[in-house]
Amino acid sequence: MIYLDNAATTRTAPEVVEAMLPYFTEYYGNAGSIYGLGSASKKAVIQAKQTIARSLGAEPNEIYFTAGGTESDNWALKAVFETYQDKGKHIITSRIEHHAVLHTCEYLERQGAEVTYLDVDEDGIVDIEQLRRAIRPDTILVSIMYANNEIGTLQPIREIGEIAEEHGVLFHTDAVQAYGQLPIDVAGCHIDMLSASGHKLNGPKGVGFLYMSKKARLRSFVHGGQQERGRRAGTENVPGIVGLDAAVKRALQKMEEKTYKVTRLRDYLISRIEQEIPQVKLNGHRSMRLPGNVNFSFAKAEGESMLIMLDMKGICASSGSACTTGSIDPSHVLLAIGLSPELARGSLRMTLSEDNTMEEVDIVVEELAEIVGKIRNMCI
Repeated sequence: MIYLDNAATTRTAPEVVEAMLPYFTEYYGNAGSIYGLGSASKKAVIQAKQTIARSLGAEPNEIYFTAGGTESDNWALKAVFETYQDKGKHIITSRIEHHAVLHTCEYLERQGAEVTYLDVDEDGIVDIEQLRRAIRPDTILVSIMYANNEIGTLQPIREIGEIAEEHGVLFHTDAVQAYGQLPIDVAGCHIDMLSASGHKLNGPKGVGFLYMSKKARLRSFVHGGQQERGRRAGTENVPGIVGLDAAVKRALQKMEEKTYKVTRLRDYLISRIEQEIPQVKLNGHRSMRLPGNVNFSFAKAEGESMLIMLDMKGICASSGSACTTGSIDPSHVLLAIGLSPELARGSLRMTLSEDNTMEEVDIVVEELAEIVGKIRNMCI
């Protein structure tokens, strides 16, 4: 099997699994208990917060554990709307956000929110001047993703953060694809809230976090006990948190080496596809993109057919976000960057990791060229 869908999920690293195992069977105490067994769990939770805080240039008490990126996004948007209604009900986001943000915005619109959806250019970069014009006295939040999950484009996060801070508006970024892949400085980028998920960086599924600066002061999201300083009730997922801690440490240690290797693989894959398969279009910015992201549209070739035929060859890829698998609608991201519905339906996302090799890339290009040719011949 050749796995090229690391934007959907990653292999849990062996050292992460090893770190987690004792917290299922040996240190299984509730982190809220005062006896020794519970204290061991509590210590692990505190350590994980310290690790994540250092990775962002934040404070440990600004890290709140969640079930993943979707919950973190929901928390940030819904809690800001609920907390800051006295100031206003206007939220700014972009047309290419993950559905965890877009569907939450749609929900908030039904609750009375006003949402401005910013356009992006053909590379998927937010229109900064449109952002400036969109901010109003009643704007309470700007939510723009750090890196797009489909086309990999990186946003000018520092500039966006500066604009938000200049106007006294909170800034949230969905960094699910970027965290652990790129260095992030929340203070330097004026980020007030940041969402991340463990399974995107070789950690376990079902755990993530929301960075929430002291400036945000949001209300509780899940009511019940006093976990997470009373803002997110429920017994802590200690094994998952320990796994996230191990995954973050691993990602930080390997980041430079991994970025170099994966970027080389990415550029090699892009070059070979453009040279050897006619009528293709690279989606997303050519250089300002995630190290492992490759997204192409193939004229006269349907994405789902390509995926099925690749799977028969033992190659795992995607036609877009894993959260929209099965949808017959073209990608909202590709439509937003100006692709026709027909070309958008012919898209293929391949996302690499440090486990991939040049030899695998060669095999993928050869198989893909044959598959695209077959599909196009069937359409004649």
